[in-house]
Amino acid sequence: MSIGNFPEDERPFDDVSDVSEEAHPSIGRVLQQARIAAGLTVDEVSTATRVRIAIVHAIEADNFAPCGGDVYARGHIRTLAKAVGLDPSPLLARYDADHGGRPAPTAAAPMFEAERIRPERRGPNWTAAMVAAIVAVIGFVGFTVFKGDADGGAKDQVAGGATPSTEASTSPSAGTGKPAAPTPDPTESAIAAAPQDKVTVQVSATDGRSWISAKDHSGRLLFDGLLKQGDSKTFQDSSKINLVLGDAGAIQLYVNGKKIDEDWQPGAVERLTYTKGDPQAG
Repeated sequence: MSIGNFPEDERPFDDVSDVSEEAHPSIGRVLQQARIAAGLTVDEVSTATRVRIAIVHAIEADNFAPCGGDVYARGHIRTLAKAVGLDPSPLLARYDADHGGRPAPTAAAPMFEAERIRPERRGPNWTAAMVAAIVAVIGFVGFTVFKGDADGGAKDQVAGGATPSTEASTSPSAGTGKPAAPTPDPTESAIAAAPQDKVTVQVSATDGRSWISAKDHSGRLLFDGLLKQGDSKTFQDSSKINLVLGDAGAIQLYVNGKKIDEDWQPGAVERLTYTKGDPQAG
């Protein structure tokens, strides 16, 4: 019987590394196991974190070279840890311990460089100011000369005996000494000049307001509403106009250029039909 030869002392030496790996898994191993436990594939993690698939595979294999530096590696570790539900702080601390500590902050030299090359302030551009002033003076002088010519021409015209058009329109008729005839009311002129091949009806609310309705020969509604006192409506059709007056006593009618003299009572409702030719209510 030999001394010190126990079965447990005959284990192979490579089992020690396996036990150490299980007790202290690497960063990549921790991330991989958490991803599998979360039921996520590498493609799904890559889509959720926007970290490329090749970089995810490399980090899970503890290869951080494709990350492009410690700053990017730490950022990818933090992003992947959050995606699989882990606290990134322990993983980042282990990464810093394995890679020489936390990277130094970015130097502020670019900011000072940008501040240094800022262009210097310049004084006012007196040349441009002088040019602008000269242009303004020339424009003012030209406008004054043009305006003076226009005013002089108008004065010469008045001095030469030209009569304004407004005076000519109101002066008495030449050779008679009588005032010109008054201009007829445009509405009455239009009614008087109504075409003979059509029926034309003008409805005016002269003594109050009234509701009216007007239709053509086919029954199409031309108007349906309230006429306020002083308002007027004109309707025209090829053969017939049908009217309904809500308050006939407030209405004055002109049909085919002729005034309709009817003694309608205030508040009376009248239903009227007019055709071409002499006005005659139907």
